Amino acid sequence: MFIDKVELQIKAGKGGDGLVAFRREKYIALGGPYGGDGGDGGQIIFKVDTHKTTLLDLRYQKLIKSEPGENGKNKLMHGARGKDTIIHVPLGTIVKDKATNRLIADLVEEDAEAVIAKGGQGGRGNARFKTPRNPAPDFAEKGALGEVKEIIVELKLLADVGLLGFPSVGKSTFLSVISAARPEIAPYPFTTINPKLGVVEVSEGRSFVCADMPGLIEGASLGKGLGHHFLKHIERTRVLIHIIDMGAEDGRDPVEDYAIINQEIKNYIVDLSNRPQIVVANKMDLDPAVENLKRFKEAYPQVEVLEMIAPIQEGLQAILYRAADVLDAEKAKKPHVIIEEFVYGYEAEPDKYTVSKIGPNLYRLEGEALLAKFRQSTFDTEEGSRRFAYLLKRWGVDKALKAEGCVDGDIVAIENNTFVFIDES
Repeated sequence: MFIDKVELQIKAGKGGDGLVAFRREKYIALGGPYGGDGGDGGQIIFKVDTHKTTLLDLRYQKLIKSEPGENGKNKLMHGARGKDTIIHVPLGTIVKDKATNRLIADLVEEDAEAVIAKGGQGGRGNARFKTPRNPAPDFAEKGALGEVKEIIVELKLLADVGLLGFPSVGKSTFLSVISAARPEIAPYPFTTINPKLGVVEVSEGRSFVCADMPGLIEGASLGKGLGHHFLKHIERTRVLIHIIDMGAEDGRDPVEDYAIINQEIKNYIVDLSNRPQIVVANKMDLDPAVENLKRFKEAYPQVEVLEMIAPIQEGLQAILYRAADVLDAEKAKKPHVIIEEFVYGYEAEPDKYTVSKIGPNLYRLEGEALLAKFRQSTFDTEEGSRRFAYLLKRWGVDKALKAEGCVDGDIVAIENNTFVFIDES
């Protein structure tokens, strides 16, 4: 089954907690803090696997997680780092953030990999907080949470040559006789509903990858008939072979068909009309073919047309040699792979915190930076609570609360926890 788009939730590993421990050994007086740091959480990494051609493995995975980091240990030993989760995807895979639609990764090279979600940083053990003023700290940091994202994973095939044309013009038959690919072939439109790849061997040791695309219809560039779903796979091909039913077996006009298809690829999100195109007149064994070909050449005198009868492979070698020559010329130029653009627009740094009044004598503190510090803090010791309170004061949270009307004795909520506000002034 060919799957080229999936939506996933990914969750990187949480960092391990730092440890509170003290050195207690015979003959060593005042051993001091001895707790180690927690290990970083595991990352989620997407890596290209050239043996894969579909995203089927990801279709039924709703949540992908990586391992948390190990907690810190005694004797200043760090916890082990969480194991990374590596997801193998086909060449040409792109990953986008579902919430913002911003591109996270575009994997267009063999063995390419990208970190999609970073693991949380391990918390510091109490040995890290030793100071001359506090030589025996009795608190440690908790590990930070790993990144959680909802992502869209999409596949845009990477093929050297793409087959273009209306339904039932003979694209699947053409691919079946030039390669070992076995696409479904039947006498009705839209037999091919998913792209098919085949490796084509040309003499002199040359070869290329050819993709049979589902047939296009008028309005495909606007999404009609799943047009965007089909056209996206042509984006990264270097050369197009445009197959035309010159026998007009389905009653269409070949001259009009050629104009419609070229207009659709020009109107698509990515203008594909400047891509090298080899025009093939198929079904030349049918009675109207000769007359239609004559009209076609009169309408488009600048277009070179190669004739073919696909089932008996007549004219096939000339087309393959022509495709290989054009492909070699394209490869000699700069790589033609269309890479998704990373747009780094300016974004103001979010506030460390926000203050809002949510009820009589009740206020809430929010903000990513504040919540991250809150989650890493420990409140089971006086020193741990004091450090967090000092951080809030240093950030100006006390003043911001009073500016909103908070007075001594009011309640301040952070996530699901509440605290009593004390106005030290």
